[in-house]
Amino acid sequence: MRLRAASAASVSRIASVPRLALAGGALAVGVGGLYLGGLLLTGGEVETGTTVRGVEIGGLSREEAVRKLERHLAAAGARELPVRVGDRDGTVDPRRAGLAFDAGRTVDRAARTGSDPFSVIGGLFRSGGAVEPVVRVEEDKTRAALGQLAKTLDQKVRDGAVTFTDGRVRQVAPVTGHALDVDSAVGVLRAAFLRGAQDTVTVLPDRETAPKVTAREVARAVREFAQPAMSAPVTLTAGDKRFTIDQAVLGDHLTLRPDDSGRLTPRLDAKGLRAEPAVARPLADLTTTPENATLRLDGDRVVVASDARVGVQVSDAALGKSVLPLLTKSGTDRTGELSVRRIQPEVTRENAARLGLTEKMSSFTVNFEPAPYRTKNIGRAAQLINGSVVLPGETWSFNRTVGERTEANGFVEGIMILDDQFTKAAGGGVSAVATTVFNAMFFAGVKPVEYGAHSFYIERYPEGREATVAWGSLDLRFTNDSGHALALQAEATDTSVTVTFLGTKKYDEITSVKGPRTNVKEPTRKVSTDKKCVPQTPLEGFDVTVERVFHDGGREVRREPFRTHYTPRNEIVCE
Repeated sequence: MRLRAASAASVSRIASVPRLALAGGALAVGVGGLYLGGLLLTGGEVETGTTVRGVEIGGLSREEAVRKLERHLAAAGARELPVRVGDRDGTVDPRRAGLAFDAGRTVDRAARTGSDPFSVIGGLFRSGGAVEPVVRVEEDKTRAALGQLAKTLDQKVRDGAVTFTDGRVRQVAPVTGHALDVDSAVGVLRAAFLRGAQDTVTVLPDRETAPKVTAREVARAVREFAQPAMSAPVTLTAGDKRFTIDQAVLGDHLTLRPDDSGRLTPRLDAKGLRAEPAVARPLADLTTTPENATLRLDGDRVVVASDARVGVQVSDAALGKSVLPLLTKSGTDRTGELSVRRIQPEVTRENAARLGLTEKMSSFTVNFEPAPYRTKNIGRAAQLINGSVVLPGETWSFNRTVGERTEANGFVEGIMILDDQFTKAAGGGVSAVATTVFNAMFFAGVKPVEYGAHSFYIERYPEGREATVAWGSLDLRFTNDSGHALALQAEATDTSVTVTFLGTKKYDEITSVKGPRTNVKEPTRKVSTDKKCVPQTPLEGFDVTVERVFHDGGREVRREPFRTHYTPRNEIVCE
C-alpha cells in the first residue's frame, strides 16, 4: 500500500507540532496501523497456519473450523484400534469404548485468545502451528469395552503336564497367564486413540501369572519317568501265578501331578488298574476268601465237620506298591513279586473249642405255606446267614449280613406288609427268617439291640415273639454278651426255616411266658383299586407282653419283658 504525498499545509502543520507530540502521534499512527493491518491480514478467530492432524483451519471463524474438523476427524475417530494382551491380538471400536474427538473444544484450544491490539498485533509475528485434538472419554463405556475385551484376550495360566494315551507319552506345554489390567488400560487406550495408532498394535497393560509347572520340569519328568514307564510292559508274579500288564493299560491309570513346588510326581490309580480285565482275571484266580471250619451237632455237642481254609487277598495298595517301582526299570528288572496277604479264618479245627463253640444254645423253626417266592427269598436269606460268627462283645446285624433284598442279590418279588397291609415288593417272605433268628436269639439268652414286630399279627408266628426287617429303616440286631463266640447255622426247605445258635450256654434254661391280650380293637373293611392290591382277611388288634425267663442252678434268676402292640388287620377287598 502506498501513501499519498502530504500537502504543503499539512507539512506546515506538522512542522509546527512540538517534537514530543510529533513522536507520540507517530507512535499512535504506527500502532493503529499495525492493529488495522493485523485485523485485515489475520481475518478470522483462528491464527494463520493452525492445523489439526494436517487439517488447515487457520483464518477460519470458530463455526467454520468446527464444521471442517468434524468432517475430517469423524472418519479418523471411527477406525478400530489394534491392541494386544499378552500374545493375543484384538481390536477396539473407539465409539463403543466411549472415545471421540471433540471438535468444538479443539477449536477453542486453537482459537485466538482475544481481539485486543496486543493479541491481534502479536498474530502478525507468529503462526498457529499444529494443535493436538481434544479427546472426549466416557470412562464407564471404556471400562465396559475393556471388560468385554478381557473375556476374549485374557489367557489363563496353564501348567505344563505329561499325559499318557494308548501307551504313548504326550507333553502339554505350559502357558503364561495374562489378565488385562483394566484400570491401567484406560489411559493407554486414550493415548493410542489420540495419536491415531490405527496402523500399529497397542500393547495394553496386563497382570502376568507364571505357570507352576515349567517346560523344564515337563522335560525332566518325560526323561526320568514317562518315557521309561511306557517303554515296555511290566510282569507280576505271585507264587506260581504270573501275568503281564502292557503300556496301554498302565497309561490309562497313570498320572503325573505337581506337588507344592511344581515338581511332577507319578500317581497310579491302583483301584482302576485292578478293575482292568488284564489284571482282574488273574487276580480272581489268585485270591480266595477265608472259610471257617464247618461245624455240626453230634447230639447237642459241636464237632468239626471240615477244616477251615485260609484266604488270600491282594489289596489295591499292594498292587500299586508292586507296580510303581517297576515303571522306571528296564529289561528283566520290569518283573516283580506281587505282595499278597493271607487271611486266617475265625474258626478252625484247632480253635473251635477255645472260642467256646462247644454246644447247642438254642434252635427255632418257623413253618410257612409253600410259594415259589417264599422258597427263593427265605432260602437265599438263610444261605447268607449260615456260618455267621459273632465274637464276644460284637453286634450281629440282619441287614448287614443279608444285604439289600434286590434281584442282583438273589431275591425276587413277593408279598410283604407295607403301611398296615399286604403288598408286593422284592424280598417278600424274608420276615420268616427274621422271626426265626429272633426266637433263636431269645432262647439263647443274648442281648437284643434292635427289633420290631409286624404292624399286625400273623397267625403262623408266636404272639409277641416275632420280628420283621426293612432295608434302610428297621433292622434286627443283637449283641453277643454270652462271654464266648457264637455261630449261627441256618437252613431252609420249601416249607420251613431253622436257625440254630452254637456256643456255650450262660444259663441252664430259658423259657417264655405269654400274658393275655389287652387293648383289643376290631378291624374295619376297605376296598382298594391299587394294581398291587393283595386281599386281606380281618383280624383284631391287641397288645401283648411276653417275658423271657432265665433259669440257672435249677431256679429262676430273672425275667425280661418284651411288649408288642399290634394294629387291627383290616379286611382288604381288591377291585
